[in-house]
Amino acid sequence: MDEPKITEDLIAAHGLKPDEYQRLLGIIGREPTFTELGIFSAMWNEHCSYKSSKKWLRTLPTTGPQVICGPGENAGVVDIGDGQAVVFKMESHNHPSYIEPHQGAATGVGGILRDVFTMGARPIAAMNSLSFGEPSHPKTAHLVKGVVEGVGSYGNCFGVPTVGGEVRFHRSYNGNCLVNAFAAGLADADKIFYSVASGVGMPVVYLGAKTGRDGVGGATMASAEFDDTIEEKRPTVQVGDPFTEKRLMEACMELMQTGAVISIQDMGAAGLTCSAVEMGDKGDLGIRLDLDRVPVREPNMTAYEMMLSESQERMLMVLRPEKEAEAKAVFDKWDLDFAIVGETIAEDRFLIMHGNQVKADLPLKALSGTAPEYDRPWVETPPAAPLAPVPHIDPLDALKALISSPNYARKSWVWEQYDTMVMGDTVRTPGLGAGVVRVHDTGKALAFTSDVTPRYVKANPFEGGKQAVAEAWRNLIACGATPLAATDNLNFGNPEKPEIMGQMVGAIKGIGAACIALDMPIVSGNVSLYNETDGTGILPTPTIGAVGLLKSLDDMIAGLPHEGAIAVVIGETVGHLGQSALLAEVFNREDGDAPHVDLAAELRNGTFLQAQRALFSAATDLSDGGLALAAFEMAEAAGLGVVLESADTGLLFGEDQARYLVACSFDQAEALMVAAGHAGVPIAAVGHFGGHVVRLGPSEAPLADMSALYRSSFARAVG
Repeated sequence: MDEPKITEDLIAAHGLKPDEYQRLLGIIGREPTFTELGIFSAMWNEHCSYKSSKKWLRTLPTTGPQVICGPGENAGVVDIGDGQAVVFKMESHNHPSYIEPHQGAATGVGGILRDVFTMGARPIAAMNSLSFGEPSHPKTAHLVKGVVEGVGSYGNCFGVPTVGGEVRFHRSYNGNCLVNAFAAGLADADKIFYSVASGVGMPVVYLGAKTGRDGVGGATMASAEFDDTIEEKRPTVQVGDPFTEKRLMEACMELMQTGAVISIQDMGAAGLTCSAVEMGDKGDLGIRLDLDRVPVREPNMTAYEMMLSESQERMLMVLRPEKEAEAKAVFDKWDLDFAIVGETIAEDRFLIMHGNQVKADLPLKALSGTAPEYDRPWVETPPAAPLAPVPHIDPLDALKALISSPNYARKSWVWEQYDTMVMGDTVRTPGLGAGVVRVHDTGKALAFTSDVTPRYVKANPFEGGKQAVAEAWRNLIACGATPLAATDNLNFGNPEKPEIMGQMVGAIKGIGAACIALDMPIVSGNVSLYNETDGTGILPTPTIGAVGLLKSLDDMIAGLPHEGAIAVVIGETVGHLGQSALLAEVFNREDGDAPHVDLAAELRNGTFLQAQRALFSAATDLSDGGLALAAFEMAEAAGLGVVLESADTGLLFGEDQARYLVACSFDQAEALMVAAGHAGVPIAAVGHFGGHVVRLGPSEAPLADMSALYRSSFARAVG
């Protein structure tokens, strides 16, 4: 089969700018073959090379005494004591999920699970952060249904509990939804598997499912904006098979016990190309591949298609040659492909053979190490204009508007489609704060949360970045966990626009400042750029996934308010309404500045809360919707009414940071106030829980009516 002629149009179709193509020519000293053009396109696109973000990602804090492995591997690894480690990461599957929601979301879950078990960790928890367009948009209901089904079907069939996440709606996502998938697993701290190849002449082994034409060019597509040719991109979306992945995990876990594995890498973005290049590059070795040996499920596949296929449920491994028969027996038992497709070589070469012809012969280091790295021009987001006056509104009407909005209504329609209890170790399911999973056969548990408020990030990227980290930290603190570390999923528009690049720079600076102050390093992550359609970008959405440790389940704060409990706010309330949920949902406004995050106050108030945990039965952090929404959610979960004495809009709906709401008896409330006085922590009693009405200031409504509104609005909105 004749290869296409390299033309300017073909180069552009591969996402390479003219100057990048000239750089490619300078490296190899000749015109590339079609397969080589595809390989460079895959390795140099934004999705694989981080060429616009690398400069800024290096500024993030990534180390600490608890960190075993930071960014650069398949997932981050953090020590949890007793010779155990938690392995976790968050990654986007945004573009595929917009084109083909079910498979896009499903393979996003599959990919993040592979990142975890590739490191030798058995997955124990999943989360997802989903952003959709306006509920009234003609495509939104279809996307929500498809994405939620895709996430649920893959996770449920694979057998991992989905324990948390978030769902938001905003017009900026009308043409580009976001699907961020998180997974965490457990491993022995001294049995972590890495992707660094070592030894010359070692067999390179292909494991798992066969290679097809699905997903060819997927990584390049993920680094492009959408336009009216979107339907043509459908073949670039991968197709997942969770039952094959389950077998692949069990086979890999069994194989890892044999001592056969030198290095292992999952085939994710850019498939065989990226996995082979990364293993060779990290080990300072070359790789030779013979594509005639690659197990394929379709006839007459070209070298280009095999190298760029993103067929799912596949791994690449460098194997100890003396263990070959033992390793093959494991994969035969699990009815999975096992094929020696190449070897490590001493020269710096990526040599691809197919049909006894050389299809690619490239310097391997150049594919990885000399990918373009840009210091893109950026402009700081201008300061927000002062907040215009907020009209008076009956506080109960405001609360009704919040709880009937799909952004703040109860999301049980979503999580009831996920298996939250599989494996039998889930202690706290979605719906109220961080998810908690027991560390099997121990008294310990791990807490998981995912947070970001995109409105804040758009108004003030630095404060919005800080706030995403601070809210994740508070969610862990509020369930009694000690925050350990975080993963970030940075979703932005086109970085070639200085104002978008400025959003990313500001957010990363804010994330870094908060991670340092709160001792919660970033150990893994993902950047997803070009989230735009017809030139309109999404709200900047740097999602933070965070993990905390409960050394004993006895430390968990997971109670609910009891009849007559006093409602107490820890932290200072000024009544910040800029960029608040109240403005967005009630007045259709997005103005004012984001709330500023006092990191010293965050640390002081969170530390105080945990030190006084004996003095309250229930706790939650205050974030979107302020005191009124948090108090209602807490009361509704307990089947109780709630009375908040004030009718002041700022006090009820302000989104000041570093605050918690706790429920305690009268005597406990007194003791808490004394302790807060000694610690210099602002504190105030604001009302009480109990009865069967929800009362804010002078206005009240039956709890049953409010509860019905809260529990039915999401399903009604997404139809």
